[in-house]
Amino acid sequence: MILVGDVGGTKTYLALFEQNNLETPQVQATLFSTRYSSLESLVSEFLSYHKVTVEACAFGIAGYVRDGNVTTPNLPWTVRTKNLTAAIDCENVVLINDVEANAYGLELVSEEDLIELNPEGLAADGNRAVISPGTGLGQAGIFAMGRQHLPFACEGGHTDFAPRTELESQLMLYLHDKFGRVSTERVVSGMGLTNIYDFLRDAGRGTPPAEIEFGEPADKSRLISEMAQSGENELCVLALNMFVSLLGAEAGNLALKMMAVGGIYLGGGIPPKIINKLKEGTFLESFLNKGRMRPLLEKIPVKVIMTDRTAMLGALVVAKGLLIESGQNAKKEPVSGQSQLTSG
Repeated sequence: MILVGDVGGTKTYLALFEQNNLETPQVQATLFSTRYSSLESLVSEFLSYHKVTVEACAFGIAGYVRDGNVTTPNLPWTVRTKNLTAAIDCENVVLINDVEANAYGLELVSEEDLIELNPEGLAADGNRAVISPGTGLGQAGIFAMGRQHLPFACEGGHTDFAPRTELESQLMLYLHDKFGRVSTERVVSGMGLTNIYDFLRDAGRGTPPAEIEFGEPADKSRLISEMAQSGENELCVLALNMFVSLLGAEAGNLALKMMAVGGIYLGGGIPPKIINKLKEGTFLESFLNKGRMRPLLEKIPVKVIMTDRTAMLGALVVAKGLLIESGQNAKKEPVSGQSQLTSG
């Protein structure tokens, strides 16, 4: 069996695939990450219900991975490959950034799961990039090397927020008073939508609804989005419009930094939920509004990934590679007791 996972700050998706059937998972489950003290405990509980031998596993995880270790920014976890190896009883274990997993998963995503936001977009041979607003703001690049496309992780969501307008400058100063340094993730993510709403509310830009002010904090960004899209509350409408504009601007920044003429892909949990708002034009205009670089951006496809299983599919691609690699290495090793050299 192959075990794969998409580990987010809010939810973790796990699935088991048979080696001879990689189209459909034999078992899959969604678990709330915050209910567990570690990824090892989460995975151990999942496997306790499924008595299988795991030959390879890969996890896309929110955070930067270094030397097989990651401290998750939106969970109180430090995840180590060696601890997962022991918990799962499997030698072929790898951790990769969750948006890097999204990038790997693109090769298994069908066109039916993608919605184009740029009607003038025309894919060219070259790099691609993924930007994923959700609990946080993930980004990844896909380097084009001939016919191959090689995903790589980055932490672009944690770069400095650069305001473009007087209102955005006021937002930046407001957040600076709260947090000190202000990263792009502070405004382009679930927490970002909440921060924008709070700023506009405190600036007297509208009447805050009681459902948001006195509701559960965990539901705040969802309620803001829903009330904005229904037109129920003008303050929420202003907040979501500002959020969409900032997302478009950052997607354009990423396209320029990666020279992503092959396309920009919007992943994460938020874009599919606000797809109609993304289609309205504010997003695309902010994406294109890069001065002399506008003609370049006008031809770049911008697609929203509508399935929430892309990172899990990407982890499957990586796990398959582990299996192939371990099989090749096994073939290279001599059988115990035999000479490493054979005669013809």
